Amino acid sequence: METIPLRSARGRWVVLAATLASAIAFLDGTVVNVALRPIALDLDATLVDLQWVVNAYMLALASLILVGGSLGDRLGRRRVFVVGIAWFGAASVACGLAQSIEQLVVARGLQGIGAALLTPGSLALIQSLIAEEDRARAIGYWSAWSGVAGAVGPLLGGWLVETLSWRWVFFINVPVAAVVIAIAVLRVPESNPAAVRGRFDVPGAALGVVALGGITVALIQGVWVAAAVGAVAAVAFVAVEARTRRPMVPLRLFAHRTFSVVNVATFLIYAALGAVMFFLVLHLQVVVGYSPLAAGAATIPFTLLLLVFSPRVGTLLARVGPRPLMTLGPAVAAVGVALLTGIPDDDASYLTDVLPGVVVFGAGITLLVTPLTATVLAAAPAEHVGLASGVNNAVARAAGLLSVAALPALVGLDGELAPDTFGAGYVAAMWWCAALLLLGAAVCGVLLPGRRTRTAVVTA
Repeated sequence: METIPLRSARGRWVVLAATLASAIAFLDGTVVNVALRPIALDLDATLVDLQWVVNAYMLALASLILVGGSLGDRLGRRRVFVVGIAWFGAASVACGLAQSIEQLVVARGLQGIGAALLTPGSLALIQSLIAEEDRARAIGYWSAWSGVAGAVGPLLGGWLVETLSWRWVFFINVPVAAVVIAIAVLRVPESNPAAVRGRFDVPGAALGVVALGGITVALIQGVWVAAAVGAVAAVAFVAVEARTRRPMVPLRLFAHRTFSVVNVATFLIYAALGAVMFFLVLHLQVVVGYSPLAAGAATIPFTLLLLVFSPRVGTLLARVGPRPLMTLGPAVAAVGVALLTGIPDDDASYLTDVLPGVVVFGAGITLLVTPLTATVLAAAPAEHVGLASGVNNAVARAAGLLSVAALPALVGLDGELAPDTFGAGYVAAMWWCAALLLLGAAVCGVLLPGRRTRTAVVTA
């Protein structure tokens, strides 16, 4: 199929549709954080309930994103992408209309299914439709605006909560979804599905859901039978994928060093990122006393750094290769997280106590997002680029899911959102996040091949 230059009108439409769609998916991974306390007050929810509000979405997204990528490779990436956007918009309405915490958790799970269908398709459309010489810059724009959406979520959410209601953090998705569907149908060509035929890997998909679900239930609820079920399902998943003729996840992809190393680094880094965003916004409200809007506004520098510099990082990537950026980025982010541990409980000054940590953390994340995404996609064969995107996104979402599930109990937080106990737990959680980021930097620095290493993998 003939590719499209980024500077052409059609190329810009492709990138716009992909970035808007992934933006609202990323947005709902973070925007809900600033609405958690109002949700708790309105629906009489505990901390465990709030973990499920976050993790029902992440569980569905992480469990099914591989299915979304594989379906796109088989049925057409634009087709599955559009279905995912429509599903996501409908589920967002259900979230906004929820009258109990149980209804909200179920609706969040449905929302995650839609995100699982659209997220891998957004990157796969860029990788398969945009001309090769323009892809790094296109991915830079995708990273910038998708990252901005994730970062601006707390700010937008805070404004919506204070101005209207927490329900509008979900309703706001509907008009955006409608715009994306219109652009995709009218302006984006279908990305020819690869020659992937045969029976779909239903056992693999089911085992993946059971594995993540069981482990998540165990971490949040302390039901260790669920942990055993999840562990057995994870082992069975690997066994099934190794023996299935048409696996959902061809394990030979992981035989390529770059692909494997980047996904290990992704797990460590995004575990930290998910937990930082969860704990920081809650800490600013519960302990420091910020309003939802003020807590969201605290992350504006993070947003600006991603917006301004991610495309430039894409250009720099072409010059120096991924290893320097993916090593330096998480190390810098770890310094930012360490600074954020020093926020005092009372009389915290934003300029001296919050801003430095947010800026340094944002600088580190900006350095690594584009190289990580571009490198993992370049390490996959063309016919499996949707699947490769799905694998990497699944790893990232599973990491955030598991860290948000595990860290509250690990640092002694459970039950009510009490200011006298949340502060100490927040500091301990931040140090865990800093350690994860440093470990991610070490993995990239030691194990990631240099820029001249061949990035093609054997065809699965």
